[in-house]
Amino acid sequence: MSVLSQRDPEIAAIIADERVRQVETLEMIASENYASAAVLEATGSVFTNKYAEGYPGKRYYAGNQHSDRLENAAIDRAKALFGMAHANVQPSSGAEANMAAYFATIQPGDTVMGLNLDQGGHLTHGSPVNFSGRLYNFVPYTVDRESEALDLAAIRRQALECKPKLIVAGYTAYPRKIDFAGFKEVAKEAGALLMVDMSHIAGLIAAGEHMSPRDYADIITTTTHKTLRGPRGGMILTTEEWAEAVDKAVFPGTQGGPHLHTIAGKAVAFGEAATPEFKAYARKIVENAAALADALQSGGLRLVSGGTDNHLILADCNSVGISGLKAQNALQGAGIITNKNTIPYDTRSPFVGSGLRLGTPALTSRGMGADEMKRVAAWILRVLKDPDGDGVRETVRKEVAEFARPFPVPGITDAD
Repeated sequence: MSVLSQRDPEIAAIIADERVRQVETLEMIASENYASAAVLEATGSVFTNKYAEGYPGKRYYAGNQHSDRLENAAIDRAKALFGMAHANVQPSSGAEANMAAYFATIQPGDTVMGLNLDQGGHLTHGSPVNFSGRLYNFVPYTVDRESEALDLAAIRRQALECKPKLIVAGYTAYPRKIDFAGFKEVAKEAGALLMVDMSHIAGLIAAGEHMSPRDYADIITTTTHKTLRGPRGGMILTTEEWAEAVDKAVFPGTQGGPHLHTIAGKAVAFGEAATPEFKAYARKIVENAAALADALQSGGLRLVSGGTDNHLILADCNSVGISGLKAQNALQGAGIITNKNTIPYDTRSPFVGSGLRLGTPALTSRGMGADEMKRVAAWILRVLKDPDGDGVRETVRKEVAEFARPFPVPGITDAD
C-alpha cells in the first residue's frame, strides 16, 4: 500500500480512477500526450521543496547549488535540441510564456496580428476575453474561406495595411504545415517582429518532421507537453538580441520562483527528444494522422482543409448532421476522448462548435500504427453516425477498453 493511500485514501482513489481511465480509453485530444516514467519521476522529485527565485548564479535564496545545475542542464538541452542561442525554461505554461514574450517585445496598445481564435488561433493570440486581447490591439487574420488554409498573400496585404509591431504564427487547431520563411518575409516587409508559438508542433520540429522556425523567428514560445511529451509547462527560445529582455519579462516581469520539479521533467524530456527513437516516434505521429484522416474521409466525414500535414485533424461534424459538442460527448461515452472545436467561419458558438479536433500523439505513444488508426476511425464513424443509438456507445466502449489495454501507456503500465 502506498503512503498516499494510507494517509489520504480519497485522493489516492481519485488518482487510481484516473489511471484506469487513461489505460482503458483512447486519448485523442491533440494537445495531450503521455509523459515517460522518467519524466514523471523527475517532476515528482524533491525539487518540489525548493524555492529558486532568480536565475542560475543569481538566486535570491541560499541552497540553490543543485538548482543551478538542474536549470543549466535544461537550458543547454533545449538550446541544442532546437538550435537556438538562448532558452528560458522557467515559464509554468504556454500562456505565461506568451505573456512574457509580449512583455519583452511590445508595449500595451501596440498592434499585433494573430490567427482568429475560431479559426485555429489560441486564447493568448488576441482573444478579447484574454489578457492579450485586453492589453494589445490585436488585428486577427483568417484562413482562406475555400481552401481553409493560410493565405500568405492575404496576410501580407493585411500586414502592410495595419503595420503591426508583431506577427504571431503557430496555432492550436491548424492541420497544415506552416511556412515560417514566408511569414518572415511578410513580417520584414511590414516592419514587424515575428513570434512563433510552436506549442503544438514542438516535438515534430525537434524531430525534423516540420520546418523549424529557428532561422526566421525573433522569439519562439512553446509548451513542453503535447508532441514534445514532457511535463506540463512552457519555454521561450530567442536569439541573443532578445535574451535579456525575455529573461526580465519572465522574472521578475510575470512570475516569481520557478517550478524546479517541472524544470527537472523538462530537462529529461529534452534529452528524450534528442534520441533517434523520438525521431521515429514523431514520424509515426504524422503517418498515423494521415492514415486516420484517410479512413475518416473515406467514411464520409469532411475534414477541414481536406486532411492533415501534422499531428491533428479538424473534422466538420456538419457532414454527419451533428454539432461538435454532441460528437465530443457521444465519443466520450464510447471511450474515445476528443474535444469540440470551432471550424473556420463557424456559425455555432465556441461552446458548441461545428468541429471536432482529434490528434494522434498519445495513441502513437502507446505503440499504435496505421492498422490501429483504421480500426479507431471505424469506431468514430460508427458513433458519430448514430450518436443516440441504443447501446452503440456502450458496445463501442467495451470494445475500445478491450482493444486499448494491451497497448502500454508510457509512465503508467510500462512502469509497473
